[in-house]
Amino acid sequence: MNAPDDRPPTWTFLTHHARVLVTLTRDPDGRVRDIATEVGITERAVHAIITDLHQAGYLTRERVGRRNRYTLNLDRHFRYPTEAGLPIRLLIRIFTDQDLHHSTDRSP
Repeated sequence: MNAPDDRPPTWTFLTHHARVLVTLTRDPDGRVRDIATEVGITERAVHAIITDLHQAGYLTRERVGRRNRYTLNLDRHFRYPTEAGLPIRLLIRIFTDQDLHHSTDRSP
């Protein structure tokens, strides 16, 4: 049997757009720099994704002091035809529920 491969995967089940949405759900006041680090992409890519999501109505931006606060529109539907009737709330719920389970699994 081969040893585990430490290289990053060449593909994943979630797009960078989905990962940015999940990251913004976890931290609506997150800085682009922090989102880029969390997702593993450049700040420029995060800016482009946030612009895409904003223009498509998946999130709104509110200026709070020198930072942005992002609010997701969880009732927007997925864009791909096979999932088009499903709200993104379902995707977000999977990851926020996972966060809750991870935080309760830890011993104090």
